[in-house]
Amino acid sequence: MRTIGLIGGMSWESSAEYYRILNEGIRDRRGPTASAKCLMWSFDFSEIEALQHAGDWAALTERMIDAARRLESGGADVLLICTNTMHRMAPAVEAAVGIPLLHIADPTAERIKAAVLRKVGLLGTAFTMEQGFYKGRLTERHGLDVLIPEATDRETVHRVIYEELVAGKVRPESREAYRAVIARLVAAGAEAVILGCTEIMLLVEPQDSAVPMFDTTALHAAAAVDFALG
Repeated sequence: MRTIGLIGGMSWESSAEYYRILNEGIRDRRGPTASAKCLMWSFDFSEIEALQHAGDWAALTERMIDAARRLESGGADVLLICTNTMHRMAPAVEAAVGIPLLHIADPTAERIKAAVLRKVGLLGTAFTMEQGFYKGRLTERHGLDVLIPEATDRETVHRVIYEELVAGKVRPESREAYRAVIARLVAAGAEAVILGCTEIMLLVEPQDSAVPMFDTTALHAAAAVDFALG
């Protein structure tokens, strides 16, 4: 079994889900006493969040590269960045190490294409929804047509992530707000919705959407299980 290196703590709420899904996946494939071989570098997310909102992506890139190199030195055979937003610096991280990086958008896009869907709505942080690093990969590498919510809906989605979900707060009124955002994406033509923030899966479930939802956390972790058992 290969060793999975996890760059986590962004937030630890979703990193805990990665750990659970990885170990359940290995157990299901290998037997009741089997578990994943993994290493995790976990950030203090308060420091990461402050740099994100300050727009200091250079400092964030340095920290991500440092974490990746520590995991590689510790024996990791593959890297996972356990957050969608921080895939902004995935190319720099991948170039700085000698082990592969499993990009979170790729297994998600592959599953969407396997379902013969093309036009997708994207939920995530404002950084993920508005900047090109994530939408561009979905479009250019996978041929998907990506829709994002209107500005006020993007503000709502972003606020709930940073003020509630990263702190483990799951509020019914926020679930209703997300349902409404999803419904508007569907009305705009979305055939599916990508949960493009690793915490959103804590809030919404399949019944909250009229179209299929693709949970990047679960799909990313499942791809890591496949790689580990290669």
